[in-house]
Amino acid sequence: MSFYDQLQHDTRDARQYLLDAPIIVACQRGEISHNQYTAFLTQAYHHVKHTLPLLMACGGRLPESHEWLREAVAEYIEEETGHQEWILNDLAACGLDKEAVRRGQPSIETELMVAYAYDMIQRANPVGFFGMVQVLEGTSVALATPLSHIIQDRLALPDSAFSYLRSHGSLDQDHIKFFQSLMERIDNPDEQALIIHSAQVFYRLYSNIFRSLPIV
Repeated sequence: MSFYDQLQHDTRDARQYLLDAPIIVACQRGEISHNQYTAFLTQAYHHVKHTLPLLMACGGRLPESHEWLREAVAEYIEEETGHQEWILNDLAACGLDKEAVRRGQPSIETELMVAYAYDMIQRANPVGFFGMVQVLEGTSVALATPLSHIIQDRLALPDSAFSYLRSHGSLDQDHIKFFQSLMERIDNPDEQALIIHSAQVFYRLYSNIFRSLPIV
């Protein structure tokens, strides 16, 4: 079994815990409110705005032996630049004051997930950050595009309210292939174990964000 396949296998239960979050299940049935969608986007903004700082921190701490992975991080940085502004524009299209969201505070659940990402890079091993990549990009591919259409049908929002979800659903298809190619080059058993552990934790932390969103 390749390491990428092992990563998918060993995180299966954690991934299902995320997919079983009540708000995700309800949304798949078409049960979603304007308040819930904008709450999701708000928390997305508060973690996505850390994507570039996290990638930069990760790349800066990778050892010379992982120069190939640092180069991959540079590609991620180019791809992910400015995505937090897409989310703010989506919120504006939903009728919210995007500058108020920018100045706001994340939920505790979002703050904890971001804090764990920085901690993984600084305290443990920057390679462990790729557990977060596994979770966020894999979830996006599975859910973003189909749920965006369900939400739009239910809430009658304009296309301009879905730039984040729809761009990520398509972009991350390519990102997953790129991510798979990177994971196939991770051959250190300790690093493999760390990425699996990190992904399991991030699935739980990301699920907690969904589970903390408003129930109506």
